[in-house]
Amino acid sequence: MTTTDAEGTDLALSATTPEDPGGILGRRFRALTLGIVSVVSLIAFEASAVNTAMPVAARALDGLELYAFSFSAFFTASLFAMALSGEWCDRAGPLAPLFTGIAAFGGGLVVAGSAGTMWMFVAGRGVQGIGAGLVIVSLYVVVGRAYPERLRPVILAAFSAAWVVPVIVGPLVAGTVTERIGWRWVFLAIPVLVLPPLAVMLPALRKLPAGDRTAAMDRRRILLALAVAVGAGLLQYAGQDLRPVSLLPAAAGLALLVPCVLRLLPARTFRAGRGLPTVVLLRGVAQGSFLAAETFVPLMLVTERGLSATLAGLSLTGGGLTWALASYTQSRPRLEPHRERLIGLGMALLALAVALAPLVLITSVPVWIVAVSWIIGGYGMGLTISGGAVLLLKLSRPGEEGANSASLQVSDALGSIVLVGLAGVLFVSSGGGSVAADADGAAAPPHAFVAVFVLASASALAGSYLATRLRPRGQGVS
Repeated sequence: MTTTDAEGTDLALSATTPEDPGGILGRRFRALTLGIVSVVSLIAFEASAVNTAMPVAARALDGLELYAFSFSAFFTASLFAMALSGEWCDRAGPLAPLFTGIAAFGGGLVVAGSAGTMWMFVAGRGVQGIGAGLVIVSLYVVVGRAYPERLRPVILAAFSAAWVVPVIVGPLVAGTVTERIGWRWVFLAIPVLVLPPLAVMLPALRKLPAGDRTAAMDRRRILLALAVAVGAGLLQYAGQDLRPVSLLPAAAGLALLVPCVLRLLPARTFRAGRGLPTVVLLRGVAQGSFLAAETFVPLMLVTERGLSATLAGLSLTGGGLTWALASYTQSRPRLEPHRERLIGLGMALLALAVALAPLVLITSVPVWIVAVSWIIGGYGMGLTISGGAVLLLKLSRPGEEGANSASLQVSDALGSIVLVGLAGVLFVSSGGGSVAADADGAAAPPHAFVAVFVLASASALAGSYLATRLRPRGQGVS
């Protein structure tokens, strides 16, 4: 991508919506901004609340053996939906996929909340994943087509800010609802709440231009995404079941995943080609590194230091606040020339945070070291995730915002699946599986946790190097 290409994209996108001195809450953008932020907040609340209600739901439905699949069904379905949404947005505009995704997300919640068996619950989570994949890509396309370049960092920072309150209050509210009313209402109450923000932003969405392409959707790309989702699901299954027979689904998963991913993501992604390919690759590395570590923090605090589940979860909430703060930081206009350096700094901060967290395994180290480390890590993620989204829109040609946004989200999901899966394999193979099997909650070997955090920290450190390749050739190197 050359400088001319990027500037041409920005001019074309800016022309679709004249700039408003009032910013994202000015008269022209107010309804759209409030609607988008409300939808993101509700999705964030569901994401933070479901972890609280899920164990109770699985026990009530007598389906603990399918517990992991209630998460993987969501992930794998969203992988497919992201690619579908990108093609759909580029050809028809974001309105139809956005509303279809919200309807699917709400329908999945209803199915899960009213499920009579665990398999029906898993199916509902899969429908939710389809909806979430359609929605997240559509929202990125809305940002690219509705907001001028100077406002995109600000609205993307608002995306992150929309997660703050749900991350803090979600577990508490979900726990209260689950204990006093029942776990089903954690799922059944959210669909009704989605309707008001949709009504608020619908007029603004109708004014967005339709897609620039007139050809039919690329069925090959959609089929590739389906194959990637199936392959990722098979790998997740194999990673959770370390018996020799699991080598068969693992081999089948790799056979589907590897060649299809190479065709689905931008060319030179896995060679860290300068510019757009590295933006996509780095997002997967960042997301996977963060989630691989975060997944094991509560377990480490509960089993190794004796904290309650509530306190262990609260140790992570500071990261949500600093994530939003960093997203705001990167949105400042004066920092625009330094965006690539900020992303590199963000990955370095994440690597530092993940390396600090396992110090809590030393009994003389206070447990609040984890809260401090996650405050640092959250700030690093805010710089990286929001900054990467801004770069992606800047480097996308007109009509390619949907496909490129889909690639970004697919990379997020793949990075999470691969690194969280590897972390799980390392943990179990190091003796950590005894935690799940021990009814008394005995501690796992400390080195099982250390292996997980070394993997996550090393991945984040590799991401800080990748950040040096974010700027395309001809624009200078960060």
